[in-house]
Amino acid sequence: MTTYSSTRDIPAPPEQVFAAIRDPERLARWWGPEGFTNTFAVCEFTPGGRWIFTMHGPNGRSYPNESTFVEIDPPSKVVIDHTCEPKYRLTIEVAATGAGTTVSWTQTFNNAETGKRLEAIVAPANEQNLDRLTAEVLHTVKAR
Repeated sequence: MTTYSSTRDIPAPPEQVFAAIRDPERLARWWGPEGFTNTFAVCEFTPGGRWIFTMHGPNGRSYPNESTFVEIDPPSKVVIDHTCEPKYRLTIEVAATGAGTTVSWTQTFNNAETGKRLEAIVAPANEQNLDRLTAEVLHTVKAR
């Protein structure tokens, strides 16, 4: 297996961070690398629930995705299995800190060779995903 991990500190409570993950409308706004948009067909945010969506890249290409929500423990953890190629498990952990919340993002590819081949894409994309999550959370915090 090949695993990529990133963390991010967000100056907001865990419940506000988790709300940006659980709400399909908000999730669609921040999910994916910079420049991507999403169209969700199904987003059943419950253990065993399906998540079927298309990511639209800034290059005009569309990328179909299918996942299953494996574990949901509000407001601290979400585990997602990406069930189409490339197959991986994503674990998002949300933990309170003195200054807000630390988000830990761990992506483990089922096939080590595939994971290694995608490193140049995955490593920066995961950081961009966390940038976008942070912006979504802070935008909502400021709007209140």
